[in-house]
Amino acid sequence: MGFSYFPQTEGDIREMLERIGADSLDGLYSDVPEEFMFRGEFDLPEAMTEMEIRRRFLEMAGRNRSLTVFCGCGAYDHYSPAVIPALISRAEFQTAYTPYQAEVSQGTLRYIFEYQSMITMLTGLDCSNASMYDGATAAAEAVMMALACTKKKSRVLLSGTLLPQVIRVVETYARWHGISLDIIESEDGCTSAEDMKRKLGQGDVAGVLVPTVNRYGIIEDLSGYSEAVHGCKALLITYSDPSSLAVLKTPGEWGADIACGDCQSLGLPLSFGGPYAGYLACRREYVRKLPGRIVGETVDMDGKRSYVLTLQAREQHIRREKATSNICSNQSLMALYVTIYLSLLGREGLREVNELSFGGAHYLYDSLIATGLFEPVFDKPFLKEFVLKTSLPVEELQRRLNDAGFFAALATEEGYVSFCVTEKRTREEIDALVACVRVCGELLTNAKD
Repeated sequence: MGFSYFPQTEGDIREMLERIGADSLDGLYSDVPEEFMFRGEFDLPEAMTEMEIRRRFLEMAGRNRSLTVFCGCGAYDHYSPAVIPALISRAEFQTAYTPYQAEVSQGTLRYIFEYQSMITMLTGLDCSNASMYDGATAAAEAVMMALACTKKKSRVLLSGTLLPQVIRVVETYARWHGISLDIIESEDGCTSAEDMKRKLGQGDVAGVLVPTVNRYGIIEDLSGYSEAVHGCKALLITYSDPSSLAVLKTPGEWGADIACGDCQSLGLPLSFGGPYAGYLACRREYVRKLPGRIVGETVDMDGKRSYVLTLQAREQHIRREKATSNICSNQSLMALYVTIYLSLLGREGLREVNELSFGGAHYLYDSLIATGLFEPVFDKPFLKEFVLKTSLPVEELQRRLNDAGFFAALATEEGYVSFCVTEKRTREEIDALVACVRVCGELLTNAKD
C-alpha cells in the first residue's frame, strides 16, 4: 500500500533496488533466517481522529498516580519555578549543539560561562567544566582525573558512606581503566578517618573520594582530611549535593582539590531519573586535566566581551583512549536549567530552601520517633534527609504509604528506612504521613494479635 507522505516513490524504490542488485524489498532480508521473520498481521488499532487521539492519551495519563515524595537518596523533589521550562523550551536553546564556532554561538557560550561561574561560587574552587551526564559519572571522571594528575599511581579510596549508585558507577569505570579501588569503612554512620589514614599509609593512592552529606543524610566532618590526603601526595575529592553548599562548608573550605556531584537538587525535576547534570570543579593547577568543555571569557577584535571554548583542543574529544575524557556532548540544556534556577533564587533563596527543608525534616524525624514505631540510628547532624530503624515490616509499610499517596520509607541496604523533606513539603503533608504511619502500625499490630 502506498502512502503519499513516504518520501520515496515506487520508481525511486525500483531504482534503488536495481542499484544494489535486489529483486524486491523482501530481498533486503534474504540473509535473515525464515524462523525470525514475522509473517502475520500487526495488531494495530484503527486510525483515530485528532480529538479521539487526545481523548485516548488523556485517559491513559489518568491512570498515573502522583505521589507526595518523602524520599531522597540522590534525587530530590525540590521546587522548580515555572519560568525555567518556559525559557529553555525556546527553539534556540533546544536545538543548540556543540558551540565550536564561537562567532555564532555566543548565547550558548555565555550561559555555559555563567553556569561555570555559579558552580565555582558554590564549591569554592577555581574552575568548573560545562557539566557532566550526572553525579555518578562526574564522580567517576573525578577519580580518573586524580590518577591523571598524580601519575604513576593506581589506587583510589572511596568512602563507604557514598551513595550506592555512585560507588557502583565508579567501580564500573575503574574496572575497565585498571584502577584499584579500596572502600573506606564507616564508623557510626560516617567515614572512618582512622581507616582512611590506615589505607593511605599503604601507599600508591592517587585520590580519596568522600561525601560532605552522605548516604544516611549525615553531614560529615572532614576536619583533617585534606592534611592527611595531601601528606600522602594524593588529591582530596568531595561529592556534594550542590544545594546544600549554600549553608554548609564548601569543598574549597575543606581543602578539596576536586569537587563533584549531581545538579539535580538545583531545581531539576525528578523525571523518573533524568536527564540530570553532573558538576565537576577543581583547583586552578589541575584545570588542564579537567574533562569536558570549558568556556572562557575574552574580547573580540573590537574590544567587546566575548566567550570561547578554552584550554582544550577540540581534537582531544575524538582521540579515543588518549582523550582526557570520552564525554563530549553533554547536556548543556540541563546546565542552562540549573543556571536559570540559581539566578532566580540567588544566595538568599537557596539558603531559604535549605532552612525550610531542615525545619521540615527535623519535624518529621521527631514526629516519627514519637509514634513509638521508629527509633534513631545515628546521633549525627543532618540537613534534609535521615534514616531510622522501624519495628514495622518495611514492604508492608511502603505499600500502605503508597496506597495513601506517599512515596516514602525507602529501604536501605542495612535494613533502615530513609526519609527526606524538601521545601515543597507542607506541615499538613508531614502530619498526614505520620498519621498514616500510626494507622499502619495499629493495623499491623492488630493483625499480629
